[in-house]
Amino acid sequence: MVLNRWDDAEAHEFTAAAGDDPANRDLALRVYTSRLIGSDLNLVLHGGGNTSCKVRRRDILGQEIDVLHVKGSGWDLGVIEPAGLPGVRLESLSMLRDLDALTDEDMVNLQRAALLDSTSPNPSVETLLHAFLPHRFIDHTHASAMLALADLPDAQSIVKEIFGDRIVCVPFIMPGFELAKVAAEIYDANPDVEGLLLINHGHFAFGDSAKESYDRLIEHTNLVEAWLQQKSGTVPGAATGHSQEMSDRAAAILPMLRGIIGERAAAFTGNVDQAMPVMSLRNGDNVQGFMARDDLPVLSRRGVATPDHVIRTKNYPLYLTAKILAGGQQAVAQAVDDYMAEYTTYFEANNIRFGGAKTLLMPTPNLAWIEGVGVVGISASAKAANAASDLAAQNMNVMTNAQACGGFFPVSEEKLFDMEYWSLEQAKLGKGKPPAMQGRVVMITGGAGAIGLATAQEFAALGADIFLVDLDQGALDGALAKLGGFHRGIAMDITAQGAAATAMNACIQAFGGLDILVSNAGAAWTGEMTDLPDETLRKSFELNFFSHQAFATTAARLFETQARGGQILFNVSKQAVNPGKGFGAYGIPKAATFFLLRQLALELGAKGVRVNGVNADRIRSGLLDDGFISARAEARGVSEATYMAGNLLAREVEAHHVAKAFSALAQSERTTAHVLTVDGGNIEAALR
Repeated sequence: MVLNRWDDAEAHEFTAAAGDDPANRDLALRVYTSRLIGSDLNLVLHGGGNTSCKVRRRDILGQEIDVLHVKGSGWDLGVIEPAGLPGVRLESLSMLRDLDALTDEDMVNLQRAALLDSTSPNPSVETLLHAFLPHRFIDHTHASAMLALADLPDAQSIVKEIFGDRIVCVPFIMPGFELAKVAAEIYDANPDVEGLLLINHGHFAFGDSAKESYDRLIEHTNLVEAWLQQKSGTVPGAATGHSQEMSDRAAAILPMLRGIIGERAAAFTGNVDQAMPVMSLRNGDNVQGFMARDDLPVLSRRGVATPDHVIRTKNYPLYLTAKILAGGQQAVAQAVDDYMAEYTTYFEANNIRFGGAKTLLMPTPNLAWIEGVGVVGISASAKAANAASDLAAQNMNVMTNAQACGGFFPVSEEKLFDMEYWSLEQAKLGKGKPPAMQGRVVMITGGAGAIGLATAQEFAALGADIFLVDLDQGALDGALAKLGGFHRGIAMDITAQGAAATAMNACIQAFGGLDILVSNAGAAWTGEMTDLPDETLRKSFELNFFSHQAFATTAARLFETQARGGQILFNVSKQAVNPGKGFGAYGIPKAATFFLLRQLALELGAKGVRVNGVNADRIRSGLLDDGFISARAEARGVSEATYMAGNLLAREVEAHHVAKAFSALAQSERTTAHVLTVDGGNIEAALR
């Protein structure tokens, strides 16, 4: 059951903040209910759906005009602000209904021309549907229950059974002018309805207030859920739960699959350095139940619950059976090749209808159903991969309920193609350059420390997906909160037995594999060598050498499974070449790590794995805290600022400078066995 989360007190807070202007107060309530809708995974996923309201405003000439505020492109209902509902002159849109035809490109252009603020985002492609209907508030969603109903072969009769004359059906038509016009005509013939079911697409509810429209949306959805429950005994819902057993199996499969798809993608683009995809695994209760079905081969080629999904998931998943997995790398590679051949055939057969004018998208899969593992989203970033896997999990709910109530029959392959290769989507090809590190998964040990977090922020800004490893859970949580987005991490003692394997497996479960290891964690113990307890030196070696060795060699084995190269970056330290009095416990294992870097570069170069490092000095982190800096400065008879800037440049070196050195090495595609010094200039620590 979907909860109605309207709260009068919360609604009042929104209207009070909007002031006395009636239009702003209506828009505030539109924002409020949009957030209620967008934050409920049973109603919409990943920016899906759209909402609107109609108000009266004065234009720049002081004339009162009707304005439609409708969700703008790129905004997520769950976090939408008033700016995400751009205002459009309603009269300009309403006149378009008299046209016999309107291209998608002209529609977008006319909608932009009607914006009150030219800097606003593009209004939704379904803006005209909102405009042609007379209601002041309109909500459009893709609830799992509604999609199950919309994909039934006799959906229209079931809508009549559940709702009587309260909802009317609209046949499937691509979003845009034609759909808006047909839906408006159907409404005009049934002016007392309070909602529309778009066959194979989704649900519209409307009303004269934000509350009325929202209440109807929830009521309609729950009535359908109740009907599904009665007929099938199951209720569609968001994916919950987790199977550790299935996740553990993923560690042996996802890196192999990631490497295979990465190789095929590189061949398709002609770019040998093409990034491998990022993966997102789902194996919640609903996925576990679905993967146990005996009709998966048929359902895997049935299509998606709503054409809106196809842009993220493609038309079909890659289906890896237990038999294929048992055949190892060769069998999985053949399955990927077969998928690409099938997808290319689908493209060519449908492209004929367009005179060959469409451009083939990357033919590798965006989704995989893997027996014994779960459903895996596959895309260029963690955000996109998460969207694909979430939509796939919802699609499984829809399939399960529809199959139990008459059969799952989504739109035809031809209509799916029309959506996937929509002219508005094709026009975007080649226009945007992806971030430099998009698709790269970066693990950083000591990730919550000053240098680790700065490095994470640097790589994240370049588009990479980050996996942090740190000893302290609280510090890790704080670092991930600062990063935001879809970055992940694990709290652990990296010197513990098996820690490296545990961290790598967790990274695989989060992102499918690894591209770059930044082996950064370290700490300094002080004391004269003649007085230093063996226990202290051994403890320092465990952290400052052996943990680096364990993580690097474990990463190297993972890179070998992916077979697409990789990178290892060490935080070495100037102590490796320029010992400091009382710092032997730190410098000696760091010197060993310096040699480890060179040794691994020698051994891994032929496998395409690059190994580099950074030698930094006097960075505010770890031992070099405010107290230590103050004491050292006092001992030398200088100010703290002078002490920290004690280098040839006479400027303090900060954590973000080290981070930039790591990112520079990561992007130096033909550099290995190199150590980059970041110390402001220290001749004693200079490398030969």
